[in-house]
This record gives sequence, structure tokens and C-alpha cells, in this order.
Amino acid sequence: MNIFNLPKTTSVEKVIPKNAFDSYTNAKQKKQISDCVSKITWSHKLSTDTTNLQSKEIIEIQVFNIELKEKVEIKSILSIIDKAIPYLIIFVIRYSSFIYISTSPKHSNPHNENTSVIDYTFSSDWFEENKNTFHIELKNNLDFVYKTFCEQFNSSKVLVKNIKELVSNQKDVDNYNKEIQNLKSAILKCKQFSKKVELNMKLKDLENKSN
Repeated sequence: MNIFNLPKTTSVEKVIPKNAFDSYTNAKQKKQISDCVSKITWSHKLSTDTTNLQSKEIIEIQVFNIELKEKVEIKSILSIIDKAIPYLIIFVIRYSSFIYISTSPKHSNPHNENTSVIDYTFSSDWFEENKNTFHIELKNNLDFVYKTFCEQFNSSKVLVKNIKELVSNQKDVDNYNKEIQNLKSAILKCKQFSKKVELNMKLKDLENKSN
């Protein structure tokens, strides 16, 4: 499944045993992987060797295809795999003809070199595979490749220089959206007119900031 039309030089197509992550899981998580996941395939590797692109901070980007037995979200499973593997991973999760895509910028754990720390997770909704609009642009350098890929999930159009700025900006947007939803709930519950006017003014201010 090469939905990004990546060149053959990047192809790996190696099946990863589901028990490869047992040392990172508890009994409940092992059962979830067994019950939900049909197959995990390391499909592509984007590195200086396979793409002829230079690297600044990002050394390698991997693409993992995960086939499911049922149409469920598996964020906790993706988190386990992400923490176990030091390189950035783009996940393509598939059930029948439907897929969703997820990736998490991360950094090494200063207290445990065997695990990574997830900074943020970008995820799409489920969509039909033949309607995929996500793409990987092999251009400039690997840092550019990953940043431009993650920008496709970004709800803000603010220009950023790198993936750290993108994550920081998206967290700000998420916080604004959370505050907006909290204010909307408070306005619906509010019975005092003057208080409702005050809350509506705060809401408009927040909505302007988030645009």
C-alpha cells in the first residue's frame, strides 16, 4: 500500500511481528494489539541514503502500514510503537477500504535512551483510501519533508520555520479551541443577561485570536 507514491528506493516492505513491542506493553495493551491489529508492515524508509536528501535534525522518517481487524481508533497502540522506535513514523492505518493517517513529532527521553517522548500527535479522520489528499514531498531536506507533511494536518495557516514551531502553534490553537468550547457551554448554561453578554464578548475575542 503505497498511497504516497514513494520511489522504489525507499521501499522496505518488512512485516513487524506484533510481539516486537511486548517489552513496552502491559497485559491489557498486549491484548489490544492482538485483538485489533491484523498486520504491521514497515513499508518505507526516508533517509539520506534512500532519498538523496540532506538531513539537519531529522535523520530518518519511517512509514508504517497497520491493517486492522475492526474499524477502531488505536492511538494507544501507535503511542507504544512510537515510544519504542527512535525515528519519526508516519502511520497509515487501514480497515477495508478506509484509512486514517497519524504521525507524532517526538524527541529522545533524557532519562531513558530506549524510549522516545511524544511532543504532539497529528491525526486525520477516517476516509476512503481513494480519496486520500495527503502527500509526501521529497524536496529540500528531510526536515522540510516532515514539516510540510505535518502542516497538512494543521488547522492554522501561520507560517512556521520548523516542526517545533508548528507543534507549539498547534498547541496554542488547541488551547484556544478548548477555551472556546468551554465558553460556549458556559453561555448556554448562563441565565444572567449581563454575565452572558460578558461571556459572549470573551468568546468573540478568543475566536478572533484563533483565526
